[in-house]
Order: sequence, then C-alpha cells, then structure tokens
Amino acid sequence: MQAGNVLETAEIAKAEIGAGFGATATADKRLSVAEGSYIPGDSSSEVSNEFGKFPSDEELVTLRRVSGPIPWMAYSVCFVELCERFSYYGTTAVFTNFIQQPLPDGSSTGAGHADQSGALGMGQRAAFGLNTFNSFWSYITPMAGAYLADSYWGRYKTIQLAIIAAMVGHVILIVSALPPVLTGSGGIGAFCVGLVIMGVGTGGFKSNISPLLAEQQTVTKMYVKTLASGEHVIVDPIVTTSRMFLYYYACINIGSLVGQIGMVYAEKYVGFWLAYTLPTIMFACAPFVLFVCKKHYHLYPPTGSVLARFFQLWTFAQRGSWSINPVKTIQNFRRPGYWERVKPSQFDIADRPKWMTFDDAWVDEVARGLKACTVFLWLPLYWLAYNQMTSNLTSQSATMELHGAPNDIIQNLNPISLIIFIPIMDFFVYPALRKYRIPFTPLKRMCLGFFLASSAMISACVVQHYIYKLGPCGTHMNSCDDPAPINVWVQTVPYVLIGFSEIMASITGLEYAFTKAPVNMRSLVMSVNLFMNAISSAIAQALVSLSDDPLLVVNYGVVAGLAFAGGVGFWLAHRKLDQREEQLNMLQESSYRGRHADEEIAREVEQARRASVVTPPPQAEKSELEKDTGVTSGAEKKEATI
Repeated sequence: MQAGNVLETAEIAKAEIGAGFGATATADKRLSVAEGSYIPGDSSSEVSNEFGKFPSDEELVTLRRVSGPIPWMAYSVCFVELCERFSYYGTTAVFTNFIQQPLPDGSSTGAGHADQSGALGMGQRAAFGLNTFNSFWSYITPMAGAYLADSYWGRYKTIQLAIIAAMVGHVILIVSALPPVLTGSGGIGAFCVGLVIMGVGTGGFKSNISPLLAEQQTVTKMYVKTLASGEHVIVDPIVTTSRMFLYYYACINIGSLVGQIGMVYAEKYVGFWLAYTLPTIMFACAPFVLFVCKKHYHLYPPTGSVLARFFQLWTFAQRGSWSINPVKTIQNFRRPGYWERVKPSQFDIADRPKWMTFDDAWVDEVARGLKACTVFLWLPLYWLAYNQMTSNLTSQSATMELHGAPNDIIQNLNPISLIIFIPIMDFFVYPALRKYRIPFTPLKRMCLGFFLASSAMISACVVQHYIYKLGPCGTHMNSCDDPAPINVWVQTVPYVLIGFSEIMASITGLEYAFTKAPVNMRSLVMSVNLFMNAISSAIAQALVSLSDDPLLVVNYGVVAGLAFAGGVGFWLAHRKLDQREEQLNMLQESSYRGRHADEEIAREVEQARRASVVTPPPQAEKSELEKDTGVTSGAEKKEATI
C-alpha cells in the first residue's frame, strides 16, 4: 500500500475512535466504504482504544506489524475441524475405487490386497459424476446452515445439529459397504442416500466452524506494543486472523492426511466397511470437545434474520439505477453517493422507511461484504482445477507404475505439501514480507493461487500425454491391464502445486470472507465463499465427457486454460479494490445486531410519527474536507461507490 493511503487510513481511524467504537459516527468523521474518503485530523495526538495506544499515521507507515496471541479456545475449534476433515476425506478418499472398480474376484468386502480394490464397478465417468455431485451438494448446503445459524440457532447449536446429520450419513455409508449389501444389488442405492445426508451435515458444519474459530479472537483493533527487545510494533488483528486460518487449514490437512492414508489401507486390506467406520468413530469426538469447551467459547447469539433488511437496503439503493443500456446501468451502480444516499443519517427519523432500523456503519459493512462476494465469483475457475485432484488424478495414477502403493494413496502428497508449506509461510515468508513493507494483500495472494492451479493442470496434462504415448494401450489406458512405464510419483508436481495454491487462494478466501462480512452475516458470507465450490462442480459436470480416454489430455488442458484466464480476469476486475485493503479493514464496526435493534428503533420511529415530530439531525461542525470543497453532509454529499 502506498504511504499516502496509510496516512489517510490513520486519520480515518482516529476520527472513528474519537466518536466511539460501536456508535454511529457523524458524516464528517467516518470512512465511507463507498469511496474510501477521509477527513484529515490531528496527526500529532495520541489516541487510545480499549486494547492500547492506536498507531499514529507515522507508525502505520514505519512500524512492523505482528500477530496478537491466539486464544487456546481457537485450537480446540481447530481440533474439531481436524476430526470432521478426517471423517470427510477419509471417507471420500475411497469413493473413486468404490464406484469405479469392480468387486475383486473372491472378495465380498472390496479389499483388493495385491490387486485393485473395488466394489460397484460403474466406471470412471460414473465415479467422476458422483464425486462431482458430492462436492456440489456439500457446498450448496452451507447456504442453509449459514442462514439458520445467523438468524435462529447460533453457530454452536447449528454445528452440533450438523454433526448429528453427518453421522447419520456416515452410518448409511457403512451399511452400503457391508458384504451382504455389496454382493447383492443395494450398494449403489444406500451409497447415494448416505451421500446426500452426509452432505447436509457437511454443509451446516462448514459454513459455521471457521467463523466460530475467528470469533475467539477478542482483540479487534490495532494497538502499539513494545517488545522485550525495545522494538515498537503494531499488533494487527488482521494478521492474527490470518495466522488463525493458516493453522486451521493445517489441521484440516493433518486430518485429511491421516484419514486418507489410513482408510486407503483399510480399504485395500480389510474392506470398504472399515474405511467408512473408522472416520465415523473419529467424528464422534467432535461434539464431545465442543460440549466440554462451550463455556469458554466467545459465542455470538443469533440476531434474527437480517436477510430481509439486506435485501430491502439493496433494493432501495438500486432505485433509479437500472437502464435498458447495460453500460449505463453499470455506471449508475458506480456513481458517486450510491450507498451514502441510503444511510439512515440522510433521513429524519419520522421519514425513514420502517425497515431502516440499522445504523450508517452497517450500510458500509454491507457494501464491503457485497464487494467480497464479487471477489468470490471468480473462484469456481480455481476450484475446477482443485477438484481434478479427487477424481481424475486418482484415476490417472492407476494407469502408471505404482510399485506396491495403492493408487489412491498418491493424493496425500497434497496435504503433506500443505503441512510443510504452512509453517514456512507463517514463520518465514509472511513475516519477511511484513518486515520489508511488501504488501502481499489477500487479493494478490488469491490471484497467485489461480496461476499455481493452472500450472498444476499443465503438469497433469503433460503427464497424461506421456501416459498415452508410452502406455501399451495408447489412448485407452483406463481399460489396459498393464500400466504405462512411468513412476506414479511424477504426480508430485501437480499435487504440490495445488497444495501451494490452496495457501494462496483457499485459506485467503476464508480470511477474506470473515474480515469483510458484517458481524451478523459472517456465516452467510462464508457460505457464499463455499458456494463457489458448488458452482465449480456444476461447471465440472459439463466436462464429464472429457474425463475418460482418449480425451484426458484435452480435459487437463481446458481446465488449465480456465484457471489461467480466471487469474487474469480476477486481477483486472479487482486491482483497484486491492489498493483499498487497509481502508476496508479499518471500517467502524456497526452496533446493529438485528432483531432487538429492529424492535427498539421501530418503537422510536412509531413514537416520532405519532407525535408528528420531525426532528432534524444535529448540525455537525463542518470538517476540513467540507470547508475545502464546499460539500455538505446529508443528501447532497457525494461519495464514490464501492
């Protein structure tokens, strides 16, 4: 970030602190997310918040930023996520073989021992299709889980109920893999039912567990700290949140690594029933840990549905913006004052719409959250590359020389790479970038993630080309009895590249969703981020025809091209937003919490109407910017849109 932008942000923050956090600031002492405008203040004054001295404008430019302490409760949430990912990935790791490969001769459990394990024998396209459906379903259901958590149940209760649903699905999967079912004709039916029910639980869990994690951090404002060495540093809650999500993701991959490796060998030497049973037992630890730690968690109560308020605000802001000319419509949505004109402070209390029960700061938070959602709209092109790892790359490994390793063990190179890279990034790379003031912002990291994913697919495309070129069956290696003379560990390249891309795109996406969402819509914005996986899975269904011989080279090439194009488009669309990252992070937090605020403000408005009292808002003293430009607060004030 340019030094000028940091200086601007410092003055904004000081004005907000002076007005009091959690209160609605006056129009001349607040940052408008719509424009990033600011009001110069007294840069020489020392302003404090509840955590310590707020950094001055000079300190924001010169001091190194560090993480605050991570509360121990956050690690318990990470362990719960580890259990859930152990169960999910341990189960799904054997899906491809369970669906694609036939039951081995003489086996009633699907265990292959020295040969290939299998059960249903439905082929690669069926395996890819059902895997894709599972991914789609598991990432569309978070929308419902987020709504219930934000509006009615709260995150803790929603997570516990989601675990119960997922456990029921796991039990049905175990039934689908029992020898009497496999040797009969009910395996596929029970499998599909279990898949659907497990996906309901997965969705309710995923949209709420990461916000629950980040909410354990109670230090929410920057402050200056002096280290034992005498160095002055800025404790930045954004850095703390970033670190929390790094270790959260590390736990995801520890769980998936142990689950996948263990279940692959359980499938190979015992049978699929054991590969589905062990993850279920591990998952049973999660609700117990949550119950024991509940009294220590920082829990936000449900606020009632704010979706209605959101849509009413959004619709109200769009009035007069639509045109039959799409270019004119876009210009209208970006015109100055787009969000400023719909803030409650622009209306006398008796003239406000009855639904306008929030404060100005919530309008800014909604605008920021909507901008985050537009960032996520590019992610399906990234996840399209990632999802190749759990289906087509597993099938690809079966056509190469395995040297005694199960074909579905190779995908564990991905979590191994993440477990290695995450501490390196946290202890060395990110601190070095902060030390030398290199702004490796979330949007830059996500953009890099696209290009790494594209590189992974290019490498997979090259491997597939040589499989066809050197294999004894040419372009029909999936039905060949003999493998291509290529060592399967060549897949290290695509798996490691995908792993590194996850640090850039996936982890950063979680961080971005949490830090940019309104407090009472965190689960919902997180679910929008996760929903991009579902859109990606829907797109992948269109590529099912490419996911078999002899078109696999084309498949990987198309996915590589889409990921690369996504990275280019992502940066071109959001490069200006990237320049305002610091300003967006320092927005004043709204005091609006939904249901109770609605009731209280509705009573005030009704009383004002009954008394026919129209009380004009207090005339705030003009700011320096207003004196210089002649712009006044209120409806005439024009600010650029987000």
